[in-house]
Amino acid sequence: MQTSNQKVIWVTGASSGLGRSIALQLANRGALVIASARNRQALDELAAQNANIRALACDITDAAECAALGAQIAAISPHIDQAILNAGNCEYLDFPDPDWAAVRRVMEVNFFGTVNCVELVLPLLRAARRPHLVVIASQATAAPFPRAEAYGASKAALQYFCACLRLDLACEKIDVSVVNPGFVDTPLTRKNDFEMPFLMDVEQAASRVIGKLASRPRRYSFPMRLSLLLGLSKLAPGLWQKAMTASKKSSTTPPGT
Repeated sequence: MQTSNQKVIWVTGASSGLGRSIALQLANRGALVIASARNRQALDELAAQNANIRALACDITDAAECAALGAQIAAISPHIDQAILNAGNCEYLDFPDPDWAAVRRVMEVNFFGTVNCVELVLPLLRAARRPHLVVIASQATAAPFPRAEAYGASKAALQYFCACLRLDLACEKIDVSVVNPGFVDTPLTRKNDFEMPFLMDVEQAASRVIGKLASRPRRYSFPMRLSLLLGLSKLAPGLWQKAMTASKKSSTTPPGT
């Protein structure tokens, strides 16, 4: 049962990976966590681990399902203190014959799905005392990588969308944070066929995100070592291109997170 001073947090993409770890850690810290994803079974297994978790399955690319989800969330709580929009997917383009439809599929989840979530949650955030909107993007936007056209573009779109949203919501005192993780050990990244520098344990990454969000940063990128490495692409773009081209030829291509 919800207590009067219990923080209410909505986490998307909570069935696995970073979203799952964030949801469980927040629930263990006493928050009432509304966990959503497409996988109902995985959500139910998550909810069974802590009584503070409420599982609500939803495909965020489906506008009708999102509208229904909004009503379900409102039935649990009339407000959301913090929304952590983490749901996402990754597909790579393999040249010379890429599946161009992958660009639309990835954008549909990562960008338009997140926009659907923002539309859904804004009325509930407005009802909170100190609302906080959090979007999980990626450090992949800091540099170009082979095969990452779809994934990188979707996350870059989120970056700009949130930067503008922050301006438009400032008068309503709704804080907007963008989190840019590096490589985190999740079921999604385990599909990668390339070296992932500074790969982080998912529990450690979730802990760092939760700890940093307490200060409501505009942007948080981690780990710093990866940020510094990716910064080379701006300092020496020609050298970066040569390095990435060489890595592609050797089948070692490090894009998404």
